Amino acid sequence: MGLLDGKGVLITGGASGIGRATALEAAREGARLVLWDLNDEAGEAVCAEVSDAGGQASYRHCDVTDESAVESGVAAAVESLGGLDGAFNCAGILGVVALTPDVQASDWRRILEVDLTGVFLCTKHELRAMVPRGNGAILNMASAAGLIGWPGASGYVAAKHGVVGLTKAAAVEFAPQGIRVNAMCPSYTETPMVSDLFENLLGGDQAAVQAAVANHPIGRFAQAGEIAAACVWLLSEKASFVTGTAMSVDGGYTAP
Repeated sequence: MGLLDGKGVLITGGASGIGRATALEAAREGARLVLWDLNDEAGEAVCAEVSDAGGQASYRHCDVTDESAVESGVAAAVESLGGLDGAFNCAGILGVVALTPDVQASDWRRILEVDLTGVFLCTKHELRAMVPRGNGAILNMASAAGLIGWPGASGYVAAKHGVVGLTKAAAVEFAPQGIRVNAMCPSYTETPMVSDLFENLLGGDQAAVQAAVANHPIGRFAQAGEIAAACVWLLSEKASFVTGTAMSVDGGYTAP
């Protein structure tokens, strides 16, 4: 039996990166999936991968910053899956890379809108769906940047610290109702977002890549599948006594 056999799981940002890897891992562990993203072609492709491997997944276009879309999307997921057992709120952006005085207020607001408010809106409506059932597991995508500071990413750091705080508050509020809420805190992971950071925002500077690698005692960046394995565990009953945690899966990045 798989860790998520028969469980109905919603994954936002499921079209690429850690969201995609978690969708594939969750399907291998028996989950029935609903995936959200804004990249419809990529989202449908992930569903096809799941289906080709014998799993079940459906896709929905959803902007996590739009509360009406989130509310209706959660309701549709509940109907499709016959209930919501788990949710991974993974959708997010890196946003502008600049020193704090150089960040435009509009860029700041956009990062917080997607990375923090989007997670809040999803968590809010997922909780509402889970409370009547008396159980469920929610996992929010934070970051190593939710635990420490990263120069040049003040908006991202602020949003991810906010996700950790939101996660802890919701975990305490809803533990008596049988719902677990945790946060995932990876460091640099080989995903399109990290590739975009180094190739476009930092101009392909290989010295910056090597400096980032050197900050990981394990000596490399994570593979998306390694983060996905931890995500699936946190969503499963194997983590039944884990709630309110911000789990570092970071190759020792935040340990020193």
